[in-house]
Amino acid sequence: MINITEDMRRQYKLLFDFSLPSEEKRWETMTDEVMGGVSQSQMLITSNKTAIFHGEVSLENYGGFASIRTRPQEYQLDDFAGISLRVKGDGKKYRLRLRTDDEFEGVAYQAGFTTRSEKWIIVNLPFNEFIPVFRGRVVSEAPKLEAGHIRRIGFMIADKQAGPFALEIEWVKAYTENDS
Repeated sequence: MINITEDMRRQYKLLFDFSLPSEEKRWETMTDEVMGGVSQSQMLITSNKTAIFHGEVSLENYGGFASIRTRPQEYQLDDFAGISLRVKGDGKKYRLRLRTDDEFEGVAYQAGFTTRSEKWIIVNLPFNEFIPVFRGRVVSEAPKLEAGHIRRIGFMIADKQAGPFALEIEWVKAYTENDS
């Protein structure tokens, strides 16, 4: 079960500071265009010091996904239990995707969450609930996610959700287990 509340007893590490215009350069887009689709997406830093991942998903040419992800870097999340997001969406389902390598393709670890239309929510995604996938299919023989090896963090919309989408992100933080 994914928790949508914030526990003040946790400690956090801010992973992205969207108050900095340079933050936009850390991200890149990837859509179904890599396989002939026509979906579009981009990420913008707003004057409200948030990021917006938005665009349009098209099912034409067997497409159907859009994503953004960070360029490779070390996050050093060994001492953390998961990732917490403060997001405002459009009622659609999104995925947070983590990669432990720098490859263009390969296994990604993902956890899904559903936004509430035009309402800010906090979503806590424990690392032990991330599922290994390759091209949208579960990879049962993949090793468990090792948080200390995370190299990329990204957001994706898929699952045949055609049409415009918008996910506003205030912050992304790693969190520790409760001390209680």
